[in-house]
Amino acid sequence: MSQIKNTYIPYGVYWSTPFVKWQGNFAALHPIGFAAEIARRALADRRIDPAVFDGFQLGMTVPAPHSLYGAPWLAAMLGAPAVTGPITNQVCATSARVIANAAFELEAGAAQTYLCITADRCSNGPEMIYPNPNNPGAKPVMEHWVYDNFGYDPHAGGSMLQTAENVARREQITTEEQHEIVLMRHSQYAQSLADDRAFHKRYMISPVEVKNDRGKVTATVIDDEGVFPTTPGDLARLKPVLDDGTVTYGGQTYPADGNVGIVLTTRDRARELSRDASVEVQVMSFGQARAEKGFMPVAPVPAAQKALDAAGITIQDVSAIKMHNPFAVNDIYFARTMGVAPDAINNYGCSLIWGHPQGPTGMRLIVELIEELALKGGGYGLFTGCAAGDTGAAVVIRVTETSR
Repeated sequence: MSQIKNTYIPYGVYWSTPFVKWQGNFAALHPIGFAAEIARRALADRRIDPAVFDGFQLGMTVPAPHSLYGAPWLAAMLGAPAVTGPITNQVCATSARVIANAAFELEAGAAQTYLCITADRCSNGPEMIYPNPNNPGAKPVMEHWVYDNFGYDPHAGGSMLQTAENVARREQITTEEQHEIVLMRHSQYAQSLADDRAFHKRYMISPVEVKNDRGKVTATVIDDEGVFPTTPGDLARLKPVLDDGTVTYGGQTYPADGNVGIVLTTRDRARELSRDASVEVQVMSFGQARAEKGFMPVAPVPAAQKALDAAGITIQDVSAIKMHNPFAVNDIYFARTMGVAPDAINNYGCSLIWGHPQGPTGMRLIVELIEELALKGGGYGLFTGCAAGDTGAAVVIRVTETSR
């Protein structure tokens, strides 16, 4: 666990694209080029010169052409060719790790103003070919980067879905309980679309024009695409995906495409860049943990506890919780174990509903966490979530509002 003392997020200096289901309207967009386009637009709207950045962090989990050049390439496309930084892949925990990396470097004095961007395209994931001279005829080993890794953990020996079933079996979580959570999460997401998408308009870049290689607009994306409205009857008709299992297709998320950006800096610089200097956003702590083999949905709990301990608070002090929930099982286990009501988690939306582009997922949840706390008038917020390898990561933030 790690306490963070002097890292701030300028209020409103963050953004997200809509998230679009894989093989949807973002499927042909290069994730780094797309992220650069969106960041240029977001920074211009906030009247921020890219020259202000002296640190850069890129989170990305699915390779794309020339992504070896990662953060320096993206920074150059933004108009900051003197800035460099790493590319981080910690699968679904990438966003939390990117924020932690930037915070640790900032606290150490490596730079003063970090631009953190997470970008992924699960669509059209690469087919990797690994040479194997020991095979007959040197036949190569092939792997679909996205699909094959969803289906097999080389350590635990099963799929990600199997980890949810392992937890459901041990904790006696039924299909019916999972479907109740799904319906609740859909209801919470509907709140973000109320009043002509008022909540999403607080941070989302929209509309997004999708262009082909010739520059012709082929689609215009206004909001998330892939959200599948459902009813109790619709869910009741679904059978578990695995034999003798509990998790249906309705009780789990789906791959998606998109990108998110957020700025981390000092307190004074945050006040200068903020869209509303009366709202202060401080990053308080980071925590990570690993669950026992094959029990991935458990990991957000110890990660959250470590982040809470580092921040010097308890779960009772938290005003809002956002959680990456690839499975409804995650939410049920967290609520039971941490002693919180299920409807206190994931107000306004979550990855169970709007999809999972991996790297950007947690960062969008943190952006929504900030906005929820701003609407509440401030308080502590907790983000937590699981990641491949039975791991979890968590971040605690604090939003403080002074007189407007």
